[in-house]
Amino acid sequence: MPAISVEDARSIVLNNVAPLEAETVPLLEATGRAAAEDLRSDIDVSPFAHSAMDGYALFSADLASASPEDPVILDVVAEVPAGSVFEGVLRHGQCVRIMTGAPMPLAPAPADGAPKAACANGAPDTAQASCANGDSDAAQAACANGAPDAVVKYEAVEAVSGQGMAGGKVRFDKPVKPGDNVRKPGEDAKAGQVVVAAGEVISPAGCGFLAGCGLVQVPVRRRPRVAVIAIGSELVEPPALPGPGQIRNSNSYAIAASVQDAGGVPNVLPIVSDSLEDLEAVIKNAVDNHDFIVTTGGASNGDFDFIKPVVERLGTLLITNVNVRPGKAQTFGLIEGVPVFGLPGNPGAAYLGFELFIRPALLKMQGMPHLERPSVFANLTCDKKKKDPRRLYMRATLSKAADGSLDVTPAKSQGSGLFGIIQKSNCMAVIPEDCTFAPAGTPIRCFILDVPEGVVLPD
Repeated sequence: MPAISVEDARSIVLNNVAPLEAETVPLLEATGRAAAEDLRSDIDVSPFAHSAMDGYALFSADLASASPEDPVILDVVAEVPAGSVFEGVLRHGQCVRIMTGAPMPLAPAPADGAPKAACANGAPDTAQASCANGDSDAAQAACANGAPDAVVKYEAVEAVSGQGMAGGKVRFDKPVKPGDNVRKPGEDAKAGQVVVAAGEVISPAGCGFLAGCGLVQVPVRRRPRVAVIAIGSELVEPPALPGPGQIRNSNSYAIAASVQDAGGVPNVLPIVSDSLEDLEAVIKNAVDNHDFIVTTGGASNGDFDFIKPVVERLGTLLITNVNVRPGKAQTFGLIEGVPVFGLPGNPGAAYLGFELFIRPALLKMQGMPHLERPSVFANLTCDKKKKDPRRLYMRATLSKAADGSLDVTPAKSQGSGLFGIIQKSNCMAVIPEDCTFAPAGTPIRCFILDVPEGVVLPD
């Protein structure tokens, strides 16, 4: 097959994967995962009006004329800590000392014969409005005082007697608006409201939100089980010391870690020798209990490169070469509906192939809304020549220049067999296919490796 573009290769891969089925997990395990369905609150959050800070709950009308020259003095009739409820009826000229999160005092209950809804919830405006058109004297009397509708923070209040505690008096020297420092019922969510939509990623704050909405078991997309297979008779498992002609298997660890970082569940299988029969047997077995298979090595067209013929013999071969450097030899196909991706053996090429094609596929399988790493333009700090017509992805480092703009410095060595360079890089800087020379100062696109998908960055 001829080499295809990065965009075409990505489309082929993504068109052949789909979100996995849902599973229900404990709330903490849902963090960082996409909701599989709309999640709704079982109650109003908060279920009652409460104070937003430590202070004094009162009627805002009582302070309408307050000033430093003519302060208003109110009686403190009770203290309401969080978790407690003021059982009495607050009258004009009175206030209660209240703590953050404590329920606001309610409006008086309706008298016998008055409509039950007259003072529902004791909300600052609901209690008054509910009696605005009432016909019965009882209904009007029940809401004569309404409910206190504001809180003044401690720091703005002066104790006149009793140190501002119950039985004492406090002074106010300026007006307050209705609703000041009061959180209304249902301010964060209403009962039955969708609080996390299907496909939305649940953040740590979202975990707290869902807990407040009564959701501690959450349906999310299942994590893909990914088989990771290193191919090569020259490979030995660390920490074994390599003998003549041998190297340690580092690719399996890098790819498994990348799978895990993308939210998948990696399963590192034993090294497979350069044997078509051995590789075919391992792939056949892996298809039965994995959602995705990734191999490294054996992806070119040499005498001992077998991933292409194995995929072609067992299934459908869709990609063999991509117009990218490093890593032109990228293999992708389906075996019994399971995606199989053969990465090159060189670490740099394998890592790039994973980032470009496999990572977005695994994210899609988890129902994630964003599939591509954020990118920015940055100015090259050195000249860069390119003879190869393929699109070049350079391991590089982004930094901020003195004027606040972004600079990008490619690693001095771009050898595709090196892992250490990737460890010290934070981006892949791209030189497009039609560019043969980019002088220092040229703005080029950089895909950031240490920022998750969905983060919005300025161009």
